[in-house]
Amino acid sequence: MGNLRFAPPAAPQSNRGVVQKGDVGRICPQSTPAWTSVSSGVLTNIWLGVPLNKTAKATLPQKMEDMPPQDGRTNEDCLFLDLFVPKQVLESANPNKKGSAPVIVWITGGGYTAGHKYREPQGLIAASGRVGKGEIIFISINYRLGALGWSAGPSFQAEGGTPNLGLLDQRFALEWIQKNIHLFGGDPDKVTLLGESAGGGSIMHQIAAYGGQKGKVPFLRAIPQSPGWIPLASPPHEEATWQRFLELTKVKSLAEARKLSSDTVIKANWFQVTADSVYGDFSYGPVVDGNFTPKNVGQLLAEGKFDKNVDVMVGHNANEAPFFAPPSITTTEDIVTHLENVVPAITNDSLNYITETLYPASASVEPFKDNFARSNLIIADWIFTCNTWYLASSKPQKTWSYKWAVTPAFHGFDISSTFYDGGQWGLDKDVLGVANLTVALALQGFITSFAKTGVPSAKGIPTFPAYGSESNLLVLADKSISTVTDPNANDRCKWWQKYSYQG
Repeated sequence: MGNLRFAPPAAPQSNRGVVQKGDVGRICPQSTPAWTSVSSGVLTNIWLGVPLNKTAKATLPQKMEDMPPQDGRTNEDCLFLDLFVPKQVLESANPNKKGSAPVIVWITGGGYTAGHKYREPQGLIAASGRVGKGEIIFISINYRLGALGWSAGPSFQAEGGTPNLGLLDQRFALEWIQKNIHLFGGDPDKVTLLGESAGGGSIMHQIAAYGGQKGKVPFLRAIPQSPGWIPLASPPHEEATWQRFLELTKVKSLAEARKLSSDTVIKANWFQVTADSVYGDFSYGPVVDGNFTPKNVGQLLAEGKFDKNVDVMVGHNANEAPFFAPPSITTTEDIVTHLENVVPAITNDSLNYITETLYPASASVEPFKDNFARSNLIIADWIFTCNTWYLASSKPQKTWSYKWAVTPAFHGFDISSTFYDGGQWGLDKDVLGVANLTVALALQGFITSFAKTGVPSAKGIPTFPAYGSESNLLVLADKSISTVTDPNANDRCKWWQKYSYQG
């Protein structure tokens, strides 16, 4: 790997001339924080209506050698993409001119530390065509994760390390698609990005790439679903994370880290993310680097520093935060401690403003059942739902916004509907059962029609109104699909967008 590790992506030195058929799998080295074992139990308890286990603790590994056997596809050489092309689209391809088929590019979520390109998009492709014949090309991509994709910090950069490699990997794939998709019958001028959670957060970063100073982005439309990331602009925090990685690998510099074996690097990344990530955090993610991301994305959107030619259909779920809020939270002091753990640079003035003015315990703003519910709203606003308002209100070319409110509407529970394949009712190979077939088919209709025409529509749904000056939000619920005024158009989101809470 050598100098390619912690470096921007590059094309192979020679054309290998062979198209892989998918029989050789590749995923990037990855890890999931230990606290997620507790949060999964939280969701189960909420769903079943039983009390939370306030004292549940995750079992932390004690050393790197505790790493369990990894997926056999794991490899640092992981920057591959998968293409799914309907037969009639491929047969129409002409190497001398661009094709006509719209393209959907899936960017996976996973907290920027886990996830891979493997998706079965048959249902989504079928939803795009007539009589079951798909009319879109679907592409899914890998990007580097954890320490290998998101390391940053003053000493890392001083040695020539590049921050936000995960974003650069995504951009590299998008530029490859622009150059080559015509060979498969695709139209490079009709590329739509689709991604959930970290995938949606990545899409927002791609829309605002380089602060909009490098011309048009390599896609026309975007569908960020529950776009999320923890906004940090703290070089000391980034430096501490990098130094911890070096400590685990027993080296002292980037140059030495590049000489390590893949086994050592993979184990260190696994241990750091699994054992060191505080509850609700993943240790790694996008950073403000002064280049690809010159400021926090919300600020760039507020300042108009992004590609305004992009059409946007952005969505969030009604119950985003329970997975990320410690169930042990029972007091205001617990909320403060959690915020301090996740954002070490947060100021005391900001903590006071958050707990006394924006989200007061008096419930004058929201009808909090308890402090766990109060922390849920704080986390949902800060990491997920306000992001959708930043984007919808920033006046891209055309914008639509929706809320997924199908019970229980937890974070990520809409993915099974996005990829519903018409199989056995209520089952999904990858995530969870589809809870509402009508809404699942409507969502797929919105996604595919938006990719094809730039306007979301679905059979049986009268209209999906543009966001506009009225802040229209389409709510996809258990028994109805209706339009309301976006509740995220509020003073809380305006405050978060300033990013003034870090010292």
